[in-house]
This record gives sequence, C-alpha cells and structure tokens, in this order.
Amino acid sequence: MSALHLALNMFISSFVVIIVLLIRKIFKNQLSSKWQYNLWFILLTALTLPVLPIQLLDFGTKFTWNGNQNSIPSSSNPTTENLVTESGRNWMQDFSISVNRFDLTFLNPFITIVWITGMLIMIALTLKAWIQLQRIKKSISIVENQEIQTLFEQCKQSLHISQKIELVNSPLIKSPLTFGIFKTYIILPRNAEAWLSKDDLKYILLHELNHYKYKDIATNYLVVLFQILYWYNPLIWIAFREMRLDREIACDSAVLKRLDQNHYKAYGNTIIKFADKSFLQSQFAMANQLASSKKQLKKRMEKIATFKTESKLLKLKSIMIFILLTGVVISQIPVVSAMSYGEDRINFDNKQTVYEDLSAFFNEHDSSFVLYDLQKAQYLIYNKDKAVLRVSPNSTYKIYSALFALESGVITQHQTSMEWNGKTYPYENWNQNQNLFTAMENSVNWYFQKLDKKMRKENIQAYLKKLNYGNQNVSGGMENYWLESSLKISPIEQVQTLKDFYTNQFGFDEKNVQLIKDTIKLETKNNVTLYGKTGTGTVNGKNVNGWFIGYVEAKNNTYFFATNIENDHHAKGSIAADITKSILEYKGIY
Repeated sequence: MSALHLALNMFISSFVVIIVLLIRKIFKNQLSSKWQYNLWFILLTALTLPVLPIQLLDFGTKFTWNGNQNSIPSSSNPTTENLVTESGRNWMQDFSISVNRFDLTFLNPFITIVWITGMLIMIALTLKAWIQLQRIKKSISIVENQEIQTLFEQCKQSLHISQKIELVNSPLIKSPLTFGIFKTYIILPRNAEAWLSKDDLKYILLHELNHYKYKDIATNYLVVLFQILYWYNPLIWIAFREMRLDREIACDSAVLKRLDQNHYKAYGNTIIKFADKSFLQSQFAMANQLASSKKQLKKRMEKIATFKTESKLLKLKSIMIFILLTGVVISQIPVVSAMSYGEDRINFDNKQTVYEDLSAFFNEHDSSFVLYDLQKAQYLIYNKDKAVLRVSPNSTYKIYSALFALESGVITQHQTSMEWNGKTYPYENWNQNQNLFTAMENSVNWYFQKLDKKMRKENIQAYLKKLNYGNQNVSGGMENYWLESSLKISPIEQVQTLKDFYTNQFGFDEKNVQLIKDTIKLETKNNVTLYGKTGTGTVNGKNVNGWFIGYVEAKNNTYFFATNIENDHHAKGSIAADITKSILEYKGIY
C-alpha cells in the first residue's frame, strides 16, 4: 500500500465513521434500534470503495506533496533533447525545468511492509478464533431433549424460518452462540435445561434465530475482513465495537416485539445470567453470542427497560435518515474514484475503437498511445488503462495557451513578440526576446507564463471550459498549473481536443487557429506533413512524464495522435516523439 492509498483509505473510513456516530447521537430519538444498526451497513459499503479500484501492493505510485513549484531553473538538472530529422536539421527542442516537491514515494515500500505485517497478525488472530470455533464444532452433539426441540421449531415458525438449522450443545461453552454460513448451528451450553427455565430457553432461541434471520453471521465475516484490511485505523475499531452493540440491541428489540410487556424483565434477566460467560470476547469473533461485556450489557439493559414498539412515524423517520446518510456516501464515489489513483480517470466507450498491443515500441516505460483516423472516425489505442488516466500536460499545453492569448488579444497575428525579463535560464535559447514561433520551437516557459499572467485566471478558466480541456483545474497557480500540477488531461482527451482544434469545432478565429498550426509544423516529407508538440514533466530533477501530441496531414486524410510515457527518471518528450515516429512509420502513416 502506498502512502497515497493509506491516506485515502484513512480519510474515507474515518469520515464515514464520524458521520455515522454523529447521526446516531443527533438522531438517537428518531432512529429505531433496527435502523440504528442498519446505518453501519453504509460504513461497510464505504469501506469497499477505496479498495475496489486500487492495486493494493503498488510500490510505484507517486505520492508527492506540492511544495514550491516556482519556475526558477535548476541549472544542475536541465533537460534538453534535440529531435533531428534524417537530414540532420533540428526538428524542435524539448526543454523542461524541474519543479520542486517534497516526495514521499520512498515511504511506499516501508508502508506496504507495515500494512502487510499488521494484516498477517490480524489474520493469525482470526485463525486462532476460527480454530477455537472448530474445536467447539467437534465437541457438539444434537440436543436430545424433545421438549427443547419442539420449542425450537415453534420459535422458527414464529419467525417464518424454514431452513434447516442444527440445535446442538457443547461442553466447551458457557454462553449460547450461533455460527456457520452454509450450515448454521445454534449451540447451547451442555445441560443448559438443568438451570434454565422454558421461558429462558425460548428467549435464547428467539434471540439467536433473529441473528440468523437478519444474516448477522455473514455480516460477522465481512466485519472481520474489514477489521483485517483497516487494522491501522483506530476509528474502525471503535465503529465495529459500536456496531456489535447496536446489532445486539436490534436483536433484543426484535425479540421484545414478540413478547408481552410483562416478559421484558424476564428476558433481561436471562441475558444477565450469561454475563461474563461468553467464549470469544474478541474483535475477531465469527459467531453471534448472547452475552456481552459488562459495559455493553448495561446499555442493553437500559434499552430493554425503556423499550417501546416503534411507531410508523419512527420507522419513517429512520428510513429518511438512512437515505440521507446513504446519499452522503454515494456522493463520495466520484471523489474516491479519482483519488484512488491520485489522478482523474475518464470514461471512454467508443465502439469505433481498435485496441492493439504496441508494447514492443515502449520498452520499460509505463505508456499509452492513441491514434484517431479522421476519415474512418476510428480510434486505435494501446493500453486503454493508461490512455484514460489524466496526467499533467506540461509543454503540450502551450498550443492552447498561445491560442487563448491570440483569441483574447494579448498577442496578435502581427505582434507576438515578448521581451526577455533578463533572468538567466539554463538554456541559451531562452535568454533572449521571443516571438510565438521561437517560443514554441524552444518551448520557452517564461513566454507562455507571461501570456497567462496577461490573460488572467478567470479568462483561462473560461477557455478551458469551452474546450472541455481535461480536468480544467488551474488551482496550482498561474505560473505552474500546467507543469506537473493541478491541470491534467488524458491521452484520449489530448487527441479529442486536437481533432476539435484542427477542425475548429470551438468557433475560434480561423486565422488564429492557422497561426497555431504553423507554429507546431515540424516537417514535410513526400507530401505528408507532421505537426506536433512535446512535453516533459521534471520533478526534483527526474524526468517522470513525457508527451508527444500532434497530427499527420496527408493528401486525403488526417491522423491525430498522443503518446504519453511515465517513468521514475527517464520519461522525456523527445523519447515519446521518437516512439511515435516509429509507430507512425510502422502503421504506414508517416
């Protein structure tokens, strides 16, 4: 488990536990015993959400804490790679500047080891309890007292239970218990009839049969599973302790509903007879037990003493509160789905899609490739799982940064020049005045950051919304939101946005669109022209994210592409470009 996943699981589980506890306290007079117990099933559902989409043993997840992401270059770690054509002419230059972050990735192996160790201890304790139950199971014998068996059948009929349940006894227990999912046993202490009255036995059997009726045995196993997975969260221990108490109170209430009021005290006294006699008083019990700890027993007695049959109004209130809390949990699902990977994932289900294994082109990079054939209106995708994952666009975003600036009048068709601010950068080509063509060719960060500052945040946000560009999140700061920060986009979205830009589906000025196309034009061979822009994400001096996006314009067709590669240190835009050229050549496109 990575640090990110641990934090996510801790946050989700703690949030829901606190909400359930608050709801129980605030609405205690508006909740029936049964519905107070039912609230805990919302917690069980919530505990499932963080673990379903996550690879639990993920050592490679990048968990970083945004620190000072200023654009001051790290001269010791500049990244530059020249892309050269066969003729030897510089194609374009792939420059990047490292952003500084406090990186907790190194903790992931340690956290995983601690988490697994804790789980192993929990599993061992659970196995110990299970072995004890098996010992009891081996010691059981059928209750031969026909009067008790007749009473047992009468209790089953009153609860409309037709399934076969074994009523047995054992010399190894002092308190009744019920266990077994596929074959259920209700176990009484050996010779219980000698010191229990017929009414006592009736109360016990009704209690245990209600556990069976409401599937509490299966719930026990589910609770044990989550106790193992979430052992590190103390709030989960508190929650499951309260859940067990609420379950017993709900079961008590179910029994009391079937008794006359003058039997309530006798029922409570029957439970008291078994105080401190339970066999498995632990958090890992896979059996339902009549007895409780003294603290829980006191609360149960208070509930029994004040028991009243629930009214229709109380039932209605309980259901409404349950629905309200369910809505709160359901509203967290999109958040969890996004957070579970540390990034957003998009939904993509296009029937005009071909999936192809292109792994031979990517070596050890965690990569994806998306191609869109405009004429066929068909996608070709390698590694869909990665192709729907949003990551930082880095310098590929400069295509749209320039377009926004043209559309808003920050620069014009005939005036795109910006004066160098005099700050020394690690790339000589950056240390001079720039125009749109030189800034795009040399991927000059300060030029596009200057455009953004002149445009203002609200205007940029409006343009991103118009394009439906990725997650449209500019909260990372005006200088850095597209540099391994808040703005993220998936390879599929890159291709979709490029296609819509190319065909001007956004209704921009055609001259502005054409000017941007001219700035990303790379080369023409055999009447086929390649357009594109690289991007490299560098964090703490390590190249972790490489992009190459663009399109190939042929005589009768246009192909849009996006290649993204990720690696702990060797993911560059230039590498993504080389891989892309190889794939395009292999496909006979370029």
